[in-house]
Amino acid sequence: MDAIALSIFASRINAVCEEMGAVLQSTALSPNIKDRLDFSCAVFDADGELCAQAAHIPVHLGSMAYAMSGIVSTLIWQAGDMVVVNDPYLGGTHLPDVTLIAPLFINDELIGFVTNRAHHADIGATTPGSMPISQSLDEEGVIIPPTFIVRAGVVDDVVLSDITSQSRNHFQSHGDYSAQLSANRCGVARLEALIKLMGITPFREALVALNDYAERLALSRLSQIPDGTYRFHDVMDDDGMGHKEIRIEVCIDAMQGRMHLDFSGTAKQVMGNINCPLSVAAAAVFYVFRCLMPAHTPACAGSFRPITLAIPQGTLLNACRPAAVAAGNVETSTRTVDVVMGALAQAIPDKIPAASHGSMNNVAMGGVQLRDGQQQAWDYYETIGGGMGAGALENGLSAVQTHMTNTRNTPIESLEMHYPLRLRRYAIRGGSGGAGLQKGGDGIIREYEFLADTIVTLLTERRFHAPWGLAGGEPGSVGINCLDNRTVDAKQCLEVRAGDRLTINTPGGGGWGKEE
Repeated sequence: MDAIALSIFASRINAVCEEMGAVLQSTALSPNIKDRLDFSCAVFDADGELCAQAAHIPVHLGSMAYAMSGIVSTLIWQAGDMVVVNDPYLGGTHLPDVTLIAPLFINDELIGFVTNRAHHADIGATTPGSMPISQSLDEEGVIIPPTFIVRAGVVDDVVLSDITSQSRNHFQSHGDYSAQLSANRCGVARLEALIKLMGITPFREALVALNDYAERLALSRLSQIPDGTYRFHDVMDDDGMGHKEIRIEVCIDAMQGRMHLDFSGTAKQVMGNINCPLSVAAAAVFYVFRCLMPAHTPACAGSFRPITLAIPQGTLLNACRPAAVAAGNVETSTRTVDVVMGALAQAIPDKIPAASHGSMNNVAMGGVQLRDGQQQAWDYYETIGGGMGAGALENGLSAVQTHMTNTRNTPIESLEMHYPLRLRRYAIRGGSGGAGLQKGGDGIIREYEFLADTIVTLLTERRFHAPWGLAGGEPGSVGINCLDNRTVDAKQCLEVRAGDRLTINTPGGGGWGKEE
């Protein structure tokens, strides 16, 4: 294919993913999906290799890219099927992230797959919001192995009912799964139209060309990293079970644009839920290197070919079943980004920013509220942004999501309409960014007032170890969690009463360079 034809093809296949996302957002019921946009969509070939992905959630997309081939190769597919899965040890991330996979057949030949992954605020965990302070996977909700939820175009109502019955709000849960089914149906239809327009053989040839082009772009940019060995380590604050300063260490061997990352110095898996399945650790690594590539690099498997990993089993970044992983997907993935960037800062200091706020600042909550004269169970989950690390050329942004998530915040109007909550304060946390030649971005202050008795779970990081600065820049401020003006632990389950107030002060980003 010539360059113009290849560019048009890349845009067309990416558009399939974008339209799937638009369908999912517009038809979902929960604020977590329709407002926060906590979902991702992608297209894969018949072998489960990534072909295209929308610019949705990095931790979703990188983990799907790493593990999809292992899922699809074990099943016998037919036209009209759809599989549901959330098992973190089978290519998932954590249990709330539920993936639906649909094959595309043309003339009885398997051509590829479309997938979407969405975060469900209630997956049947031991506490509302399905982000518990857990010690094993079983405590984190219903575990869904690869299961056919649609056979030959017919939804299996028994499977769907079994899954949604685990939720406290069956109606909302059913609506979200229906939205995911609709998104995949849209993806299959659009991909089929594209392939019929091109022809099967030209489509496959275009995928080969696209992956080869992506690999060339990746190697061209990564070859600008000087050959050598670069090491860095950082720590997780704690695992919520009393274990503190849990080490993540990487050794990067760079050779002519090819990167081998060895995490052998990383701590063993822990009792708490900050463990990662291998796919999540891979997603964090892929994300960092993807940021270094040109913006027009196709989001396909070829762009990851120059990157290899060595992560021993039984460690924090390659945990073994049944280790708890609810926070590994959100918190440990973020720290893994910090570690990889810290190592690369030694090689390309002007290209790497200081550490960002380093936590998704997870707040999960729920209970029972009175709506329309009836008692109704409710669950809610959100992440809160913070300060971005400064770079050599610019200050860090304030009050943003960074790195492994790019979800929106839930609008205050939506939050207060759906749940017994009132947002008393939502502001930039002035002065929390690290000082430097370029200043780190400031964090966020978010204050909730509870209008009904509620169970709240906090899973937060960078409450003890501040986001580091670079080139002499100062670290950002650590985060602080407060309930009615008393500090509470970074990872804790709280029983709050109507009238109580919870304030989350998120960390700022690190500064870059010494102030003049």
